[in-house]
Amino acid sequence: MTTFLGQIAFLGQGRMGVPMARRLERAGHKVTTWRRGSGVSAAEAVDGAELVITMLSDPAAVREVLTAALPGLRPGATVVEMSTIGPEAVRELRALLPAGVGLVDAPVLGSVGPATEGTLTVLAGGLAGGDVSGCREVLSVFGSVRELGPLGAGAAMKIAVMSTLVPAQVLLAETFAYGEAHGVDRGALIDVLSGTPLGTLAERLRVPSAETRYSLAHATKDLELGAWEGASMATAARARLQEARAAGLGERDLTTVAEHIAERVGGGPAPRAVPLNLSTIPATNGFYSHAVRVGDMLYVSGQAAFDEHGNIVGEGSMTAQAEHVFQVISRILADQGATFDDVAFIRTYLTDMDKRVELGQVRRKYITGTPPASTTVEVSKLFMPGLLLEVDLIVALRPAGR
Repeated sequence: MTTFLGQIAFLGQGRMGVPMARRLERAGHKVTTWRRGSGVSAAEAVDGAELVITMLSDPAAVREVLTAALPGLRPGATVVEMSTIGPEAVRELRALLPAGVGLVDAPVLGSVGPATEGTLTVLAGGLAGGDVSGCREVLSVFGSVRELGPLGAGAAMKIAVMSTLVPAQVLLAETFAYGEAHGVDRGALIDVLSGTPLGTLAERLRVPSAETRYSLAHATKDLELGAWEGASMATAARARLQEARAAGLGERDLTTVAEHIAERVGGGPAPRAVPLNLSTIPATNGFYSHAVRVGDMLYVSGQAAFDEHGNIVGEGSMTAQAEHVFQVISRILADQGATFDDVAFIRTYLTDMDKRVELGQVRRKYITGTPPASTTVEVSKLFMPGLLLEVDLIVALRPAGR
């Protein structure tokens, strides 16, 4: 039974977040959980919590959720940021949070299995002087805790490690493709590699995992954070993964990169139009895809304010519906390594043009630079009664490798 008696708020979801939150509960902690579409705001979830843990997809999601949580953060609380966002984003969070709220960065090494079993490696960067003693007991629920120094040290260590492990898996995938092109049996090649330092990784790639333990999209994001100028191997691996992500493999396990590269080396034609459907936003009804990528252009379907159950979010409120729509769009853009700065054209359908001022107030939070080409039209109704707007976009993506 735990000796930490304070309230914990866990802000996260998905493959890693769910088992981590469950481990806290099973350890006897008092936990309030938050996830998108639950109907509970982030501010309500953190109200009264002494420890706030975030486990989200990327830097933009962490900033968005913690910004929404600010009104509920109590003075003296500590935020433990466990996502993979890099040291620069950690420093931005320190500037975002009130001075009376502590911040620890503690990303983890490991995937869904270790998260469930409590065998993750927690890479912790602490408060002043690197001290994480106030939350070490809680962090140990997830696995072994390594205290690495001052704030940002954990985030930097995570990126450094992934900048080694991910390119190594891409290198092995290319090795398999070379072998197959020259008549080398993959199984025999892996058997030979098993006696080398790369044996464990080679074995992991023997058969691509049917279960997504570490998604290709997350691996790509990690290298986009870590492939600095001059990092030739990480940059080349990033380009390979961006290509695979553009081919619609982002939600698959990273190990699927081996099959993707084999197809490219074998001369398999790359599809001209690649549908993209993200698990991090509400599913479509099967009659359209969230977006379609064609080369370096992304065409985003009309996005409206409904949750994963098909219920309207923020019914009657243009501000609430617009906020939801732009959050969904930001996740679609992030999946393809883009931001709102890359939007070339945006079109908005409104059921009431008199509410365009409320829409504009939300839109300016996301589109902060020179605005893209834009069209706004009033329509009598949208596809679901109660929807006030729908937004579609055309986005110019960065070529793979840049």
